[in-house]
Amino acid sequence: MSSRTPLPTVNERDAENHTSVDDGRSEVLSRSIRSARCKTASSSGADESPHVGNYRLLKTIGKGNFAKVKLARHILTGREVAIKIIDKAQLNPTSLQKLFREVRIMKFLNHPNIVKLFEVIETEKTLYLVMEYASGGEVFDYLVAHGRMKEKEARAKFRQIVSAVQYCHQKHIVHRDLKAENLLLDADMNIKIADFGFSNEFTVGGKLDTFCGSPPYAAPELFQGKKYDGPEVDVWSLGVILYTLVSGSLPFDGQNLKELRERVLRGKYRIPFYMSNDCENLLKRFLVLNPGKRGTLEQIMKDRWINSGFEEEELTPFGEPELDIRDQKRIGSKSREQNLHHS
Repeated sequence: MSSRTPLPTVNERDAENHTSVDDGRSEVLSRSIRSARCKTASSSGADESPHVGNYRLLKTIGKGNFAKVKLARHILTGREVAIKIIDKAQLNPTSLQKLFREVRIMKFLNHPNIVKLFEVIETEKTLYLVMEYASGGEVFDYLVAHGRMKEKEARAKFRQIVSAVQYCHQKHIVHRDLKAENLLLDADMNIKIADFGFSNEFTVGGKLDTFCGSPPYAAPELFQGKKYDGPEVDVWSLGVILYTLVSGSLPFDGQNLKELRERVLRGKYRIPFYMSNDCENLLKRFLVLNPGKRGTLEQIMKDRWINSGFEEEELTPFGEPELDIRDQKRIGSKSREQNLHHS
């Protein structure tokens, strides 16, 4: 895995006295190999044009230990897609079960700001996930290249993120790995949430107990090893993401995991001088140590900062449209799926 330049903390940013992200920092933020850009390679001769189903494979755009992501083009429509190629032989039964759960969840979701899974192709040794291609790359890389977003830009992106995550929650799906690296941008700079490798279904009254995700974005109850309902850990992560978009830095950081844990459990973070009062007040609804007192996304959709400039279109829960069989975007919708019923 390649190392990543981290986002500095606000303390570091103030010392630098500018808004661009310093590329010289050495600490690495963790990154999941399950990203929708992290794909597995396919072997072929250099002069050949390899195919998978109705797709012509192009360049490799991501690599993990057991998977590669290839840019590919649908032969009939010419549409570019991302194909995650997974070597099943390298996965143990538990990892395979999680993979099939990820596939099942992605097939279930249909939201404009969530990466779409178009088709699943399975052979004896390999699983191919044909997904929507987000050509704008990661929000993480955007922040590294451009620095923090103005609040107007951050608001437009964050509304899309909140809409998508609230949609997941109303479908009883919790993502559990929300972070800047898993937020992709399409060609029009719209958000596409990716990497559902840690996602799971939750039930009202039921509890989850797995520590998932990247530590800088993890809720305090996860560090404490407590069981949790589900949505509240995503809500905390959204608070970290909002802070990151507006400041270009992380609210909680440390030289090691122990130091990071201590800072998260204290729940204290620095408010940059340029952050508006409305944005600060919204952050206080996300980054609450007591998970029972965090705002729900339905409540947050009515927040003043969220809807500033959008008074005529207040953010509301997404209404899933009925499927249109004539929709050309549903390429390859007739999947060749086998054995995908693992839970």
